[in-house]
Amino acid sequence: MLDHLMRNISGAPDDVANLASKVGIDPALAEKAIAVLGQTHQMEGDTIELASERTGLGTGILSQIVAQIGGDGSLSEFARMIEEDPSSLSGLLDLDGDGDAMDDIAGMAKGLFGGKD
Repeated sequence: MLDHLMRNISGAPDDVANLASKVGIDPALAEKAIAVLGQTHQMEGDTIELASERTGLGTGILSQIVAQIGGDGSLSEFARMIEEDPSSLSGLLDLDGDGDAMDDIAGMAKGLFGGKD
């Protein structure tokens, strides 16, 4: 889903792996960050701050991701896609397939700060 959308954005990296390389994070984490940014873009408050709270990634990295994917307009497109198919987001975030993405998001944040599962 994300790679397809990114290919249609002028100036954006062709896929998540290229974006991740440009901002210096793991591609799986970049994919999750983009999904969370799309989700938080629909919420009240600052999109990047909310995404930072949910992913554990710093606002600087998230700002770089937003810039790489084409800015606010692209986030709106991600948000629209998530709204049309909410299961696409949960599938991206639920790494262990248990139906609950929150434990996986917390695990990502722990991994960023050197915590162990």
